[in-house]
Amino acid sequence: MDGGRLCALLAIAVLSLAQRAHCQSLDDDYGSQIDNPAVLPYVTQLVYSRISNLTSTILTSQISNRSSFCIKDPEADWNRAFNFSSNLDFLTACIQRTNGDITRRLCTAAELKFYFGNFFESGSTNYLKPNKNCNLTSWVAGCEPGWACSGESSQKVDLKDSQDIPPRTLDCQTCCEGFFCPHGLTCMIPCPLGSHCPLATLNKATGVCEPYHYQLPPAQPNHTCGGANIWADVSSSWEVFCAAGSYCPTSTQKIPCSSGYWHYCQQGSTSEKRCFKLTSCDPNSSNQNIHAYGIMLLAAISTLLLIIYNCSDQVLTTRERRLTKSRETAARSAREKAHAREKWKDAKEAAKRHAIGLQAQLSRTFSRKKSITHFEHFKILSQKSDIEEDLSGLPDVHPSTSSASEQPFAASKGKKMEGNDLMKKMHVTENDLYSVEGFSSEMEDKGKKKISKEKDIHTHSQIFKYAYSQLEKEKALQQNKNLTFSGVISMATDTGLKKRPMIEISFKDLTLTLKGKGKHLLRCVTGRVMPGRITAVMGPSGAGKTTFLSALAGKAVGCTMTGLILINGEAESIRCYKKIIGFVPQDDVVYGNLTVEENLWFSARCRLSADLPKPDRVLIVERVIESLGLQTVRNSIVGTVEKRGISGGQRKRVNVGLEMVMEPSLLILDEPTSGLDSASSQLLLQALRREALEGVNICMVVHQPSYTLFKMFDDMILLAKGGLIVYHGSVRNAEEYFAGVGINVPERVNPPDHFIDILEGIVRPNANSPESYKELPVRWMLHNGYPVPPDMQHSSAGLAMLSTGVNLGNRLGTDAGNEEQSFAGEMWLDVKSNVELQRDIIRHNFLRSRDLSNRRTPGVLLQYKYFLGRIGKQRLREARLQAIDYLILLLAGACLGSINKISDATFGASALLCKIAALRSFSQDKLQYWRESSSGISSLAQFLSKDTIDHFNIVIKPAVYLSMFYFFSNPRSSFTDNYVVLLCLVYCVTGIAYVLAIFLEPGPSQLFSVLLPVVLTLISTQTGGSKLLQNLGKLCYPRWALEAFVIANAERYYGVWLITRCGVLLKTGYNLHDWALCLALLILTGVVCRVIAFFGMVAFQKKH
Repeated sequence: MDGGRLCALLAIAVLSLAQRAHCQSLDDDYGSQIDNPAVLPYVTQLVYSRISNLTSTILTSQISNRSSFCIKDPEADWNRAFNFSSNLDFLTACIQRTNGDITRRLCTAAELKFYFGNFFESGSTNYLKPNKNCNLTSWVAGCEPGWACSGESSQKVDLKDSQDIPPRTLDCQTCCEGFFCPHGLTCMIPCPLGSHCPLATLNKATGVCEPYHYQLPPAQPNHTCGGANIWADVSSSWEVFCAAGSYCPTSTQKIPCSSGYWHYCQQGSTSEKRCFKLTSCDPNSSNQNIHAYGIMLLAAISTLLLIIYNCSDQVLTTRERRLTKSRETAARSAREKAHAREKWKDAKEAAKRHAIGLQAQLSRTFSRKKSITHFEHFKILSQKSDIEEDLSGLPDVHPSTSSASEQPFAASKGKKMEGNDLMKKMHVTENDLYSVEGFSSEMEDKGKKKISKEKDIHTHSQIFKYAYSQLEKEKALQQNKNLTFSGVISMATDTGLKKRPMIEISFKDLTLTLKGKGKHLLRCVTGRVMPGRITAVMGPSGAGKTTFLSALAGKAVGCTMTGLILINGEAESIRCYKKIIGFVPQDDVVYGNLTVEENLWFSARCRLSADLPKPDRVLIVERVIESLGLQTVRNSIVGTVEKRGISGGQRKRVNVGLEMVMEPSLLILDEPTSGLDSASSQLLLQALRREALEGVNICMVVHQPSYTLFKMFDDMILLAKGGLIVYHGSVRNAEEYFAGVGINVPERVNPPDHFIDILEGIVRPNANSPESYKELPVRWMLHNGYPVPPDMQHSSAGLAMLSTGVNLGNRLGTDAGNEEQSFAGEMWLDVKSNVELQRDIIRHNFLRSRDLSNRRTPGVLLQYKYFLGRIGKQRLREARLQAIDYLILLLAGACLGSINKISDATFGASALLCKIAALRSFSQDKLQYWRESSSGISSLAQFLSKDTIDHFNIVIKPAVYLSMFYFFSNPRSSFTDNYVVLLCLVYCVTGIAYVLAIFLEPGPSQLFSVLLPVVLTLISTQTGGSKLLQNLGKLCYPRWALEAFVIANAERYYGVWLITRCGVLLKTGYNLHDWALCLALLILTGVVCRVIAFFGMVAFQKKH
C-alpha cells in the first residue's frame, strides 16, 4: 500500500497546514459573548484565520516535495479549495452550535495525517485503524461517522502539531454542517469548496443516513445521524461532491442551475456557468451542447480547404491556359513565317528560271561566245545567291546583300531595274522572316558574348517566339538531306548545334565479380565509347548488358571490379561528371501524377546550369518535346497503374526525355526501345541522332533491334553470356568481321537477330565448322591481341596457334578447383555477401568526389523551391485522397466523442486515437527519388520540401479531428490545449511514419504503423509489472502524449476535485509540471525520426 500512503501524504499536503499562532478554545476569551451580534463576526474571522493557517501551510518539507507533482500553484489551489472568505455563514453557525468550542473540535495536523494515511492504507472508506481516542477499550460517540468530540477545557490544542493526537472524548455531538468527521476520529475537517456537506437524515426504510452511506451504530437508540463522514476521490466519496446540475457557493448550500437555456453546472461546481452563444443547455444541465461550434469549425475548415484546393487548381489551370495560348500563338507564327519563307524561295526560284529563259532568248541576238560567257557568269551568281539564301536563315549570320543587279548583262534597262528590286525585296523578306519581335543578335569574334540589339527577352510570348523560331530554323537545316555547297556552309555556321563538353570512356580488361560468390558478371571487356556516336550494346539475356552500363555509369555495387576505366584518357571517377551524365533506366521511372511537360520541366530546372537564361531553357524543353513527338500529350497526365494516362510508348519517350532536357555529354540508356513499335523507335533514334550531332556520347542497350534501327547505330558492342565481348566496333564492319570467322548472315535475316541466336546456342555458327559459339569471345581476344584468361586457354589452344603475336600474358595455368561448400558454408557466404552489399551501397551513397563537369546547377534552396512547386501540384491532384483522410478523421472524432463521453475522472485521454501516418509521402516515390539523387539532385531539398508540404496536413488534421471529438465529448480542458497536444502528437507520428516508409516496403510499413502505437500504448500505460517494463514505458511517445492530455484536463479540476487529481496523477506517475516537457519530447521525437528517415533515405537507397 505504498501508493495509498503516498496519496494520503498528498492530501495532508493540501489540508494539514500549520497555523501561525498557538490555538486554544475561544470559550476562554469570548465564550460569554458568542451570542453578541457585534462580537460574533470578529470571532468568526478569528476562527477563519486559524482554519486558513491550518489549510494554507504544508506541514513538512518532505510532504512539500511529495505533493509538488499535483500542485503547481499552492496559493491558487488553496484559494479554489479553502477560501471561504466570500461566505462564512457555515462557520458562524458552527461557532454558535458549539458555543465557541470549535477550535478544540478541529483536527490537528497529526490527526489529518493519521486519517488520510489509515484511510488509504486500509483500503476502507468507513473505518480507520485504532488510535488514542477510538480503540477497543475506548469508543465514544464521537468515534461514529459524522460525530466529533471536544477535549478538556484546560487542554491546549496546537493545530500545527503533527506528532501527537490530542485526547477528545468529551461533549460528543454531531459534526457541523460544512465539515466532515471521519469514522474512527473525533475531530472535524472543513469540507472544500465544490462540496455539499449538510447534516444527514435517517432513512427509516433502509436505516441509512442520507445523503451519506453510513448507518447508525447498533444498541444505541439515542444516537442520531451526524454530518459528512468522508472526503476522498470521486469514486469513494461522490456523495459529498456537489451534484451535477446544481452549484454550491458554500459547502452548506446547494442551488439548482437557473431554469431556461442559459446556464449549466458541472459536478463539483461552486457557481453556475453561462452557456456560450449558439449553444443549448437543458434545464439543470451538467454540460452545454456545443455541437454547433463543431459544425461551424468543420464548415470553416471545409470552406478553407475548398478555397485552397479550388483556387490553387484554378490558378494553375489559368496559368497553364495562358502559357498554352502564348505557346500556340508563337508556334503558329513561327510556322507561318517558315511557310512564307518557303513561298518566297519558290517565287525566287521561279524568277531565276524566268531570267534564265529570258537570257536564252536574248542570246540569239548576240554572239555565241558572249552569250555562253554571260550565261555561265549568271549560273555562278545564281549559286552565290543560293548560298546567301541558306545563310539568311541563320540567326547569327548576316547574309550578303548582293543581288541580280550586279550581273553584267541586262535585256533592257527597265527589266534590269525590275530584277534588282525583286531580288532586294526577296532578301529583305528572308532576313525578316525569322526575326523575333524585340530581339536580334549578331556574331562577334570567338570568345565574345552576344549583345542584344533590342529589348531583352522577358515575357512568355517573346520567349516562346524565340524558342519556336529557333526550332523552325533547325527543322529547315535537318530537312536539307542532299547537302549542297551552301548546305555545308549552313551546317558549319549553325550556332544552334552547339557542341557540349566531350566525354570519352575507355575501358581495358574490365572485370566485375560478384562478392562472396566469385561469379563473373563481366570479364575482360576492353574498348571505348566515343562522343558524337551512338553505341548499341547487344547480347542474349544474362550477358551482362545492364551490368556493363552500370559499370560505365559508376553504379555497380556489390561487385569486385578490376581493370581500368579512363575518362577522356584520365583515371578519374565517372562520378566527377555526374552533372552532365544522363542515365535512362529500363523501367519508366516518371511521376504519374504530373503532366509530360511538368516532368520534363522539373528535370530541366534542377539539372541545367543555373546560369542558363530562361529562353534557352524553354528552347531546350520545347526541342525535346518536339523531337520526341510529345506535342499532342504535353499537357496530359502521365498516369499510373491505377489511373490511365498516356500510352506506354509515350511514357517510354518521357523517360528518355527526362535525361535529354539536361543536355548531357554522356547519355546511357537501358533498353529504351523495349515495348515501342517501329515508328516510335525510329522517332526516338532520330532524336538521339540529333544529340549525337552535338557531340553527345550515347551508349544504349538494345534488345534485338530491327534492321532499320540497326543501321542507325554507329558502333556495336556484342556480349556473350558471362560478360565476354564477341564484337566491338563499327556497325558497318560487323558483318564483314563475322564473315571472316565463318559466320555469314543468311538472306532476309536481321543481322543482330542472327548474332544473338548464335550466342544463345539456337543456331550453329557454321554447319561445316566444329567451332562452338563459346569460342567466339576467344576469337575476338585473339583477333585484337588481348590476353586470354587461363580457364579459357585450354579450349582456345588451336585458335591461338592460328594467330601470331598473341600475348597470353602471365596467365598460363589453371584455376584452382572449387571445393564444394556445406550448407552452413553457403549460408555464411550468403550472409557475408548481403552484408558487403549493404556496406557497398552505404559507402557508394556517401562517397563524394570532386566536380569536373564545369556546370553549376541550382543550389539546395533553389531546388527546394522547385520541389515545393512540384509536390504542391501533386498534392492538389491527390485532393480526393486528402478528402477521404479528412472524412475518416471526422467520422472517428464524431464516433469517439459520442461513445466515449469524457467523464470527470477519465480526463479525455482517448484523443490518442488520432494517429495520422504520412506513409504516402515517401513510400510511393522511392524509385523516382533513387533516380533523381543518383543524377545529382539534392536529397535534402526533396526531403525538406515533402516535410514542408506535409506540415499543412499536420496543422489541419488535428483541427478536423477535434472539430468532432472535442465538441461531442466536451471535456473540461480547453480546445487550444487539446489542439496543441494533438498537433505535437501528429508531428511526432508523422516522423515515425517517414522512418517506416523509408526503411520498409509499403505492406510492412502499413502493418507496423497500426501495431506500433497499440503496443507502445499498452507498454506506457502499465502501472505494475517489472521495473524494466515501467522504464521502457517512460520512453514511449504515447506516454508523453497521454500525460500531456491528462495534465491539460487535470489543471481544470480543483476544489473538491483536488484529492481526485492527485490520486490520478499519483496512480499514473504523471507530474503536473511536465506538460511543456511532454510536448518538447514529442517534438524532439519527431525531429529525431526525421533525421533518421533522411539518413536512411540517403544511405540505404538502391542504385538503378
